[in-house]
Amino acid sequence: MKPPVGSYVVDTRTGRLGIVMGHEGPYVQLRPYGGGREWDAEPEAIRCATPAERLSAATAYANARSRGEVP
Repeated sequence: MKPPVGSYVVDTRTGRLGIVMGHEGPYVQLRPYGGGREWDAEPEAIRCATPAERLSAATAYANARSRGEVP
């Protein structure tokens, strides 16, 4: 799977939702919702995020911001 840059995917090996930032060699570069350190995932280990997963990530980020845990 080679998802387009900007799409939301889930790394099935870690369970983390990420935004596709690019493709480097055989890997897909992902960044957590709301920013943070990128990580590389193998294309066969990712799948498209569901709308519920995207909403959950957005809610978790908004809650963390309201508690002052992220800038």
